[in-house]
Amino acid sequence: MSFMRRLINDDVTCVEQLRMDTNTFRVLCSLLLVEGGLKEDGLVPIEEQVAIFLHILAHHAKNRVIKFKFQRSGETVSRYFNLVLSSVLRLHGNLLKKPDPIPEDCIDNRWKWFKGCLGALDGTYIPINVSEVDKPRYRSRKGEIATNVLGVCSRDMQFIYVLPGWEGSASDARVLRDAINRRNGLKVPTGNYYLVDGGYTNGEGFLAPYRGSRYHLSEWRHRRVPTNPRELYNKRHAQARNVIERTFGLLKMRWAILRSPSYYPVKTHNRIIIACCLLHNFVRREMSIDPLETELENMPINEEVD
Repeated sequence: MSFMRRLINDDVTCVEQLRMDTNTFRVLCSLLLVEGGLKEDGLVPIEEQVAIFLHILAHHAKNRVIKFKFQRSGETVSRYFNLVLSSVLRLHGNLLKKPDPIPEDCIDNRWKWFKGCLGALDGTYIPINVSEVDKPRYRSRKGEIATNVLGVCSRDMQFIYVLPGWEGSASDARVLRDAINRRNGLKVPTGNYYLVDGGYTNGEGFLAPYRGSRYHLSEWRHRRVPTNPRELYNKRHAQARNVIERTFGLLKMRWAILRSPSYYPVKTHNRIIIACCLLHNFVRREMSIDPLETELENMPINEEVD
């Protein structure tokens, strides 16, 4: 219990270990109790259940490490991890961001050119462990074994929609088609759209850059300026669409479990990915200052040439 007291009564320690300050942690516990269906069973307090779960996500800690830190059995750690995971997923209606189009009177220099835009989308790879027979399907173009995750975010770096589970060999465009065709999938209201990169088709609901012209932000360094209207458009498009790259970057910085393969079953791993995105949104809403965002601003974004 002394470990728990140190963990949730000091903001610096709480942010380092659980990725949120003490007040945000308590709000999350209350939300999971009231709306997530998490139960106080008299054996392990709600705060400790949630702390175990967050510690595993934040540090990709093994069961034996959590056993030692929290002085619980391995079975207890595993049981409460799965209970809190299910509880977090029940909050998807509360925690997913509702899309909000860019208004006509927008003055944000990054977004004012894209009236009616809802945000940006892209795919990212999350490392995963699968059986030997499945590895060819999950091998990405980079050669790593991963799942291809579609993420859709708003301009304030909150997730609107997440679709994990596709094999790493699947193209981004194929994953997007699946998301659109699902009964409860990604919906784009008429007249609105998302910014996408050159790996997707330019069409109704999705606005891509011009092909064959400079696009990625790295190509605009050293005070280079656009030389024609297409390059000007591409530069502004890249500056706005970069929000999804930053969102993925912040997500992976926050939750170490997304940076290396875990040994959870594939189905559980996909549930964990969604939970990490939901908790990312929760932290963005509840914490006025996110120290990880400051750290992210000082790091170069990894961009790929399509």
